[in-house]
Amino acid sequence: MYLAYDFPLLSAFWSIFWIFLWILWFMLLFRVVIDVFRDDELSGWAKFGWLLFAVVLPFVGVFVYVIARGKGMGSRERKHVEAQQREVDDYIRNAAGSGGRSQADELSKLSELRARGDLTEEEFLHAKAQVMSGYGKVTARP
Repeated sequence: MYLAYDFPLLSAFWSIFWIFLWILWFMLLFRVVIDVFRDDELSGWAKFGWLLFAVVLPFVGVFVYVIARGKGMGSRERKHVEAQQREVDDYIRNAAGSGGRSQADELSKLSELRARGDLTEEEFLHAKAQVMSGYGKVTARP
C-alpha cells in the first residue's frame, strides 16, 4: 500500500493542503471573535459565553457560532464598513473645508461677480448670507 508520503510531490501537496486548512481555520476563528466583539446586540455575558465556547471547544464552538449567527455576520460587517466610510468622508469634507479659502476670499469672489454683473444685488445678498453662515461655497453661474 502506497501513502502520499511515499511520493515527494504528493507529500508537498498534502502539506500545502493542511497548511491551507489551518490558515483558513485561523481566519474563521478571528472573524468569529471580531464579530462577537462588534455585535452591539450581544450582552457582555453572551460575548463571554461565545468566546469561552470558541476557546474551550474551538472547532465545535466556531462552527456552532457560524450556524447560529452566521447570517448576521455579513450585515454587521457591512454596517461597520459603511460607518467607516462615512467617517472617512466626513473627515475629508472637514479637512478640505472650503478648499483652503476663508470667508474673506469667498466674499471678495462674490464682490467680483457682482461687479462684473454676473450676480444681481439680491443674489449677492443671498450668497453673502450663505458664506457668513458657513453654508456652501460660492460658484459662478455658466
